[in-house]
Amino acid sequence: MRRFCILIFSLLGLCNAYAQVDSLSVVAVEENYTVFAQGIGAPVDTLDVGDRRIRIVLRDDNTWFLIKNIEALAEDELFTSYWSEHVVNPYTKEPFDSIHYRTTICLVDSVSHFVSPTKGKVFSKFGIRHGRPHTGCDIPYPTGTPVYCAFDGRVRLAERHRGYGNLIIVRHENGLETSYGHLSRIDVKPGQWVHAGDLIGLGGSTGRSSGPHLHFETRYRGHAFDPEWIVDFESGTLRKNVFVLRRSYLSAHSKYVPQSIDEEEEIYMTEEQIRAEEERIAKERAAMKYHTIRSGDTLSGIAKKYGTTVSHICSLNQGLKPTTTLSIGRKIRVK
Repeated sequence: MRRFCILIFSLLGLCNAYAQVDSLSVVAVEENYTVFAQGIGAPVDTLDVGDRRIRIVLRDDNTWFLIKNIEALAEDELFTSYWSEHVVNPYTKEPFDSIHYRTTICLVDSVSHFVSPTKGKVFSKFGIRHGRPHTGCDIPYPTGTPVYCAFDGRVRLAERHRGYGNLIIVRHENGLETSYGHLSRIDVKPGQWVHAGDLIGLGGSTGRSSGPHLHFETRYRGHAFDPEWIVDFESGTLRKNVFVLRRSYLSAHSKYVPQSIDEEEEIYMTEEQIRAEEERIAKERAAMKYHTIRSGDTLSGIAKKYGTTVSHICSLNQGLKPTTTLSIGRKIRVK
């Protein structure tokens, strides 16, 4: 009853403050209290929900909505620990074994949303490229095209950074970080809170880039995983609202594959099964062999040297074709 009275007094104050709005009127219903016949949808009070990070906002038209309490979020360990405004990966001293075999991550809910930073076909995928890890997805993106933040969060890094060129990294409440590289312009600053869909920069070709495109990364505790596990870039949509991240995904040797197993099986996959998957990936990685291109090398000659075929070598190297001109110094996978 006390809160209801406070709500009424708040509405009366709002009415006095906006006396020019005649759509807001007060009528007597009983001797003990009054109510508003019609509101304008203005916020009049907030309620706690047991989680300091979330609040309910009451409107004067008897509706409500949820908001995030930025002050409480700023005090959360997620936004204070391993926080650096100049280092791409501040988690380098954290042991990989400290990460759980399986982590359930809520991507969207009633207060958290998603907006695809770009929409288009991925032309360079996550994985091993030219003998070294390619820790994100590359999507063609004309210079000057707006780049949007994927999820709500706080900007951790916004500066020019080596091969990334102009780079923005945003940390999100679910523990993920998203990175946006090769930008022509940066429109945010470290420490700034942003929402899904906010303009954070413009596409470009800065840093180590062969042409205008967006380099987009997703990381968990500093370790990159294939963004296509969660985003369908061609449609610009999330693949699911809740993502089960296996520790085995946190490797450049673990790429997204269309799921052929039941979702429940994925969620309840045992730690033994996940461990076995990690061991399989480790064995495959140990068996990999690379060849550095030298003057006079041909694909047919390389295939003969390693007892394989040209078609197999091409299948192991993204973008490599039998007719590709081999650049001296380039590393290609042969096994």
